[in-house]
Amino acid sequence: MRHVIALDVGGTGMKAALVGGSGELLHQARRATGRERGPDAVVETVLDFAAELRAYGERHLGEPAAAAGVAVPGIVDAGRGLAVYAANLGWSDVPMRKLLGDRLHGVPVALGHDVRTGGLAEGRIGAGRGTDRFLFVALGTGIAGAIGIDGTVEAGAHGFAGEIGHIVVRPGGTPCPCGQRGCLERYASAAAVSQAWAQASGNPEADAASCAQAVESGDERAVRVWRRAVDALADGLVTALTLLDPRTLIIGGGLAEAGETLFTPLRAAMARRVTFQKLPALVPAALGDTAGCLGAGLLAWDLLSTHDSPEVTA
Repeated sequence: MRHVIALDVGGTGMKAALVGGSGELLHQARRATGRERGPDAVVETVLDFAAELRAYGERHLGEPAAAAGVAVPGIVDAGRGLAVYAANLGWSDVPMRKLLGDRLHGVPVALGHDVRTGGLAEGRIGAGRGTDRFLFVALGTGIAGAIGIDGTVEAGAHGFAGEIGHIVVRPGGTPCPCGQRGCLERYASAAAVSQAWAQASGNPEADAASCAQAVESGDERAVRVWRRAVDALADGLVTALTLLDPRTLIIGGGLAEAGETLFTPLRAAMARRVTFQKLPALVPAALGDTAGCLGAGLLAWDLLSTHDSPEVTA
């Protein structure tokens, strides 16, 4: 049975699948990256995992994978097939496409940025399905986005498109590791909310999920922390929609798990800020932590066909 390999490499773990020609998930697996053993060992773990998936396909599906797609974090040069930099994995200029192609006996390999790849899946087969223009924003440890145009995701001239987390929303504010001050992700990421709530509550173990729960129970300290994050997020998102005019705005990541505790005040905050702009449909992501892997499968099928790629379903 014709199929492709899909890999989503995260900071601590990898998700993988074999995806059939009509979009069915034929096999799924997960594995730790083993990053404590160093960057070279992580690369070897990825290559070994891919080789095992290829062997599984040969044994159980009657033929090796026709292509592979891999999503990785950090800075990615998809055109040259390089994982340019990933702080969590210690990578620098890893020629991932070539390494994987060699290990997989020369099959074509597509390399993508993890958030843009997840956004591709959300836009094409998830919450944005059927939408011609979408913006996917992941609220996790940081904040990143994917700009969707007619079923594809725009990487930008240098691979940095969609880095909405580094829009300055509070000039002169909290320092950001990127070198600026007042970046959106320093106020509205799940990590930022966790840090602010831990400080406000006096509980070093507090996190964004417990902040959302406290908001729902009416805790005034939590409400202040949450409002600060929502206001910053609304400022950043209105800037983005002013530039991009998306039809659908898809919000994912850990903070989005708060559901309407986030979406109700966020919709109101955005509505207060727009003047001439058209508000997009604001919806939660649909694919969860499988989005990156599903998107990698789409990238692989796109290598094999310039149109009518199969739709992968979770």
